[in-house]
Amino acid sequence: MPRLPTIRAQFPDLATTAAREQMTYRGFLAELLMAECDDRARRRSERRIKAAGFPRQKALRDFDFDANSDPATIHTLASCEWIKKGEPLCLIGDSGTGKSHLLIALGTETAIAGFRVKCVLATKLVNELVEAADDKQLTKTIARYGRVDLLAIDELGYMELDRRGAELLFQVLTEREEKASVAIASNESFEGWTKTFTDPRLCAAIVDRLTFGGNIIETGTDSYRLSHAKNQQGSG
Repeated sequence: MPRLPTIRAQFPDLATTAAREQMTYRGFLAELLMAECDDRARRRSERRIKAAGFPRQKALRDFDFDANSDPATIHTLASCEWIKKGEPLCLIGDSGTGKSHLLIALGTETAIAGFRVKCVLATKLVNELVEAADDKQLTKTIARYGRVDLLAIDELGYMELDRRGAELLFQVLTEREEKASVAIASNESFEGWTKTFTDPRLCAAIVDRLTFGGNIIETGTDSYRLSHAKNQQGSG
């Protein structure tokens, strides 16, 4: 059974269970097919998560909701309705407040739900766009980023972008506007984005692309990573 690996692997155990529980032939067949389907779904999810390129594994169940944010809003986002509507998401907060954790965890939930996801650092994305433009591959690169259902951009605002880089990033955001979701994590409030996007009009246009009809979650200013480290030291 080359195309039914789970049935081949689990047949002996399931057959033993079926005999012990006196299952009907139809019931036994249903168990075999359900096992195959469940395993295929799991493998598809694993492939989508791998293709997303998350820098590390993060899950919502491991997020410190007591320290930051609104659990109801975040769990609503985990249902992926905003992905279906092509809405943007902005996670704004200081270092250590969990915004990257949420970005990856919500991206993972999106991949598990069957959507295509790509996660990338803002500087890496801009560098790739600049190289693509130099190699006359920009249209193809923007189209590739346009095909995923969720583009998750981490660390937006950590470094200043020159005008060319900012304009190329703006093209990616425009390609996706009201069609497919973008999620960003930034350590700067929107007022501080002029340090990243030095052209005020371009900065305003990018903020508009990322906030219109979207979701904004502020993870705060108190680092729970730092707090957790201090607590660990205090109890040691």
